Amino acid sequence: MAHQTVRSGYQELVERLNRFPQGAPPSELLYEILEMLFSEREAELVSDLPIKAFTAAQAARVWRMPVGEAQTVLDELAHRAILLDIAADDGTTYVLPPPMAGFFEFSMMRVRPDLDQKVLAELFYEYLNVEEDFIKALFTQGETRLGRVFVSEPSLPVDGTLHVLDYERASQVAESASHIGVGICYCRHKMGHMDRACEAPLDICMTFNTSAASLTRHGHARSVDVTECLDLLQEARDRGLVQFGENVQERVNFICNCCGCCCEAMIAARRFGHLHPVHTTNYLPETDTAACTGCGKCVTACPVEAMSLVSANDPARPKRKVAQLDEDACLGCGVCVPACPDTNIKLAPRGERVITPLDSVRRTVVMAIERGTLQHLIFDNRALASHRAMAAVIGVILGLPPVKRAMASRLLGSKYLETLIQRQEH
Repeated sequence: MAHQTVRSGYQELVERLNRFPQGAPPSELLYEILEMLFSEREAELVSDLPIKAFTAAQAARVWRMPVGEAQTVLDELAHRAILLDIAADDGTTYVLPPPMAGFFEFSMMRVRPDLDQKVLAELFYEYLNVEEDFIKALFTQGETRLGRVFVSEPSLPVDGTLHVLDYERASQVAESASHIGVGICYCRHKMGHMDRACEAPLDICMTFNTSAASLTRHGHARSVDVTECLDLLQEARDRGLVQFGENVQERVNFICNCCGCCCEAMIAARRFGHLHPVHTTNYLPETDTAACTGCGKCVTACPVEAMSLVSANDPARPKRKVAQLDEDACLGCGVCVPACPDTNIKLAPRGERVITPLDSVRRTVVMAIERGTLQHLIFDNRALASHRAMAAVIGVILGLPPVKRAMASRLLGSKYLETLIQRQEH
């Protein structure tokens, strides 16, 4: 581990990471992880990067170096999946993703000779699974979550009695994506180095759109077509895995195929279920208790222990048990439906519909309001931000419910924003 005397660059990097809604609580373990992923100089440079997407010219101004030199640094960081590079007709922009879902996962999405991935896996395990502060901050702060569960499409009733929107289907994410990449599952790869991995497939972690374009460009994921991606989604369902992805309706950037034993989101859902660490689907399983045999296969299939066996209270058969659902813990994933050998479980609508943010900008703004970091999105001095970027954020704020608008106004203490909100309300 590096001495405290050379820690300043990493301290600045941690401060930068925590200006984003999805941060990383300071910890000696975190510093050790960052020291494996970044040099001291890289940490200093990255700590000065904007929160919003930026060009090489913007980075050069912030770093006070020639554009060509800045471009070389940015391309090296993108090659190691520290940054994502987004190619467009008008040029390339860069963005520093959060640790999760971001450069933590990317470091384990392929086997890499430039990193001691066993040591890194051990550090990740201690930081995420033992210390808990990171997982609590990631999955339990605020009301708006990073990720949501997708409903298992084969579990939907064949009679079409449930109205399922396109964005609720993982297949629609694949079919509408501009790019698709598949890499090694970070969670099971990490657990493999701990000798704790299950037998679920490894090569099944999916990225889409701009994230997939960057990761496949640099070899961190392999490019696949829609047909192969749909086949992998079906394989995951056949294995009883839960499809967990980015909590947006449009241009989803990742879908993980999660087991209950290795995957961070499922572990968080079990440990902090009462805090609802992930957004559920809009469905709940219903069991025909009169026909239930109490075999327990749905209990085994459930990744978050929402199903249990309880007494049937049957005087004629006092030992008879039936499946019982804890609705508050249930993800609504539907993996229990095919697990029932007698088809006694079906999906039904939840009483109250779960709201999914339209896109990543809206989700990020709401998360920033809830976590008290909105000022960093608007007053991102490192970005030399355009009025267009600020207008996008303020536009989202003005479209929010009154309570969230009031929270944003109090956070910023801005007379300008307060006036805009008052005009919006009258």
